[in-house]
Amino acid sequence: MRCTWAGTDPLYVKYHDEEWGVPLHDDRRLFEMLILEGAQAGLSWITILRKRPAYRKAFDNFDPRKVARYDAKKTRALLTDAGIVRNRLKIDSTITNARAFLDVQKQFGSFDAYIWQFTGGRPIVNRPKTMKDVPATSPESDAMSRDLKKRGFRFVGSTICYAFMQATGLVNDHLAGCPARRRPKR
Repeated sequence: MRCTWAGTDPLYVKYHDEEWGVPLHDDRRLFEMLILEGAQAGLSWITILRKRPAYRKAFDNFDPRKVARYDAKKTRALLTDAGIVRNRLKIDSTITNARAFLDVQKQFGSFDAYIWQFTGGRPIVNRPKTMKDVPATSPESDAMSRDLKKRGFRFVGSTICYAFMQATGLVNDHLAGCPARRRPKR
């Protein structure tokens, strides 16, 4: 039985079955997921998932080098884009985060090398039986949040970091009995 949060919406089911919890090591995709998790703050994930194609278009397919160069004119244009969440703080944080992301890449060689250090380079595999057993934060997400903030990232509270960790496979929180729980490790 699939994790209950996936529901029956085909987009949500596909995301659950093919992406959520799969260990991710591609810097561009890690940047995308970090930005989308921050954009989701205060909203439902399905809202962001439905807007993901528009986000990819609006933010140059989440190329951090391009996003880091955005100026006030580009920000004004993004604020008129109905395909994304038109929140100035979230848009500004995307640009700020792109710059901080590039600094991390420079220091660690890749964002992947940096972000996976919070789990010792391997996924944390939890064994939740019900959704009540799935935490909103962890000591690892607390540490990640603190360090990202220290490096200048925004919209990276511990809850957002934990959701990011789940989405990118740093944490496997698929419920016991979920077929996606047993998928091959990448």
